Amino acid sequence: MIFMLLSLMAVLSVQAQTDREHIRDGNRYFHSGDYAKAEVEYRKALEKNSENAQAMYNLANAMVIQKDNASGDDAKNKKRVIKVLQLYHKADSVETNHNRRARINHNIGVLFQSNKDYATAINYYKESLRNNPKDNETRYNLALCQKLLKNGGGNNNKNDKNKKNKDDNKDKNNKENKQNKDKNKDKKQNQLNNQDKNQMSKDNAKQLLNAAIQEEKATQNKMKKAQAQPRSRRLEKNW
Repeated sequence: MIFMLLSLMAVLSVQAQTDREHIRDGNRYFHSGDYAKAEVEYRKALEKNSENAQAMYNLANAMVIQKDNASGDDAKNKKRVIKVLQLYHKADSVETNHNRRARINHNIGVLFQSNKDYATAINYYKESLRNNPKDNETRYNLALCQKLLKNGGGNNNKNDKNKKNKDDNKDKNNKENKQNKDKNKDKKQNQLNNQDKNQMSKDNAKQLLNAAIQEEKATQNKMKKAQAQPRSRRLEKNW
């Protein structure tokens, strides 16, 4: 009877755990390196209190570390990163403590920096410093991203794709323009050739006509001269 009573009290104690207690349990797992169990506890804390910014922040951190330790499934890791960013952003929207908001924005900046999206990382590092101007680590990361961006670094896939499309379209247009130009040039040359050919045909016909006229005049003149001269008389023989 006493054993059953103690067991019942233990069950009621577990069920009565608050969101803060789940966070404490999660922190113990986190610091011991068991991030999967820490994630479970942070999720339980959010089930108790969906607006607990600390639980959101800690859960996001546990998920980031597991993503970094994972390998192979890029699609799964991508979904995890999206969920992490959602947690960070929601935590930032409900958190009122400036130092905690600084850490949240710092971590978001680190995610974008690791993906070589330096321009976006810079914005979050600046927001972090607005909440905690004394954070030298954030200031260092900001300066590094600014330097990398200035030197042409970064892996903004969208911009790269747009640039590639723009270059491809430019090459395509140049090729089409060259083809059209060559086509128009050939067409013009053909027209000139046809004109020359037609002109030559007309000139030849005119020359032939003039020659025929001159020959006809010469023939007529010969006939006139022949008719004007007296004919010689010839003796006809008798049979």
